[in-house]
Amino acid sequence: MESLPLRGLVPMAHVADVARSIEFYRQLGFNTRNTLQHDGHMRWAWMENGKAHLMLARSSGPINAEGQAVLFYLYAPDVAAYRAELMEGGVRVGLLTYPTYMPEGEFRVHDPDGYVLLVGQSDDASL
Repeated sequence: MESLPLRGLVPMAHVADVARSIEFYRQLGFNTRNTLQHDGHMRWAWMENGKAHLMLARSSGPINAEGQAVLFYLYAPDVAAYRAELMEGGVRVGLLTYPTYMPEGEFRVHDPDGYVLLVGQSDDASL
């Protein structure tokens, strides 16, 4: 059986406060593509930064940062410069490390709900 090709995959993270998460991801350079409000509360948002997309949805229960079995891997054309830019903007970022799978470097950021974002170097324009 041959599968039809997909056009994309957009992760959706359940968050405690969509508006708060929008502000955090804006600090990372994301723009708000679309939002949905219901009963005066922000319930959902689609964020994008270049080819990176993320949907945020208001959680119906408490967020357990320790139990989240997902992390988001982002790619930047100059990981050190992006890290410095985030630090200058007040974002708490981890150390720039150089693991064997990412010799150009990567660093860690935690969003307001405890999701882990790893940012690594990539010169691949298709990402």
